[in-house]
Amino acid sequence: MSELTREIIQAALDQHMDPHMDSTLSAAKAIDAIDINGNSAAIKITLPYPCARYKDELAQQLSALITTAAPGSEATFDISHKVIPHSVQQGVKRLENVKNIIAVASGKGGVGKSTTSVNLALALTAEGATVGLLDADIYGPSQPRMMGLAGQPESEDGKSLEPMENYAVQCMSIGFLIDEETPMIWRGPMVTQALEQLLNDTRWRDLDYLIIDMPPGTGDTQLTLAQKVPVSGAIIVTTPQDIALLDARKGLKMFEKVDIPILGIVENMSTHVCSSCGHVEPIFGEGGGQQMATESDVSLLGKLPLQLNIRVQADSGKPTVVAEPDSSATSMYREIARKTAARLSTKAKDYSSKFPNIVIQNT
Repeated sequence: MSELTREIIQAALDQHMDPHMDSTLSAAKAIDAIDINGNSAAIKITLPYPCARYKDELAQQLSALITTAAPGSEATFDISHKVIPHSVQQGVKRLENVKNIIAVASGKGGVGKSTTSVNLALALTAEGATVGLLDADIYGPSQPRMMGLAGQPESEDGKSLEPMENYAVQCMSIGFLIDEETPMIWRGPMVTQALEQLLNDTRWRDLDYLIIDMPPGTGDTQLTLAQKVPVSGAIIVTTPQDIALLDARKGLKMFEKVDIPILGIVENMSTHVCSSCGHVEPIFGEGGGQQMATESDVSLLGKLPLQLNIRVQADSGKPTVVAEPDSSATSMYREIARKTAARLSTKAKDYSSKFPNIVIQNT
């Protein structure tokens, strides 16, 4: 029986490369404490991204590494997470009660960006985060239906709006304020002003993440939002199709121009899964998302299938992550959610809350 020491434990833990951060736990400063009692160790780990559905698997992997390094020993793990605020564009004021804003964008419509946004928000919630969802598509708001919400938000003070809530996600959309059949015949400046009001006048409650479902395209509205909304990171949703990839690259470049980090690319409709026989076919091509990620030096967060259930569940107001929590599609969304949050955790931190306030008084 090998004697259990701190050095053995540290060396064993350093063999584990976190699949979401692509770094060791030591490099991520995630190991808080190692307490050794004879041949037993109690190890406390705090990950910088929500991990409720992953921590048991992580504990098993780390425990196996330690018992292999020191046969006859045992290790117990206390694994939790802590989400902190990250930097936003220079000169843009942070939003009160919101730690991080993540924009989900695409260069064109019809690639499943809204469905991805909804399931991403629900997956982050399932991992233990407090999450909000802002539907920024003024012309085609779809989040009320996808989130199974109806009615109008309340206003306790007559000035601000209380977010609507379902599945533990706080939501706001222009769709709550107008009839579903009413077209929004507005010019760009009106759209931008409306979105700023929805964002700033909603009383978000202590969010770890606010997911913004951006309007499709790279026009004036999208650029203005990218310049005025305090975004910590962005995700680009595309399909493998060449035409979609062309437009997705434009969306990626837009965020780069305003110094918003790209957290990664989600390839949606990667393969078609036949609902009758289960046959898998890449009807939109294959490898496009990975190629774009490689060319742009960003991460491919995940590849999602073109599957009937995903569409049906979103349309019915009960998206896949809550409708089928044990499905393979939900596992993919959760993996994308963890990778998104983990990639954000590696970006620049926001330390403004730690700066002292300087007050000048006449004495």
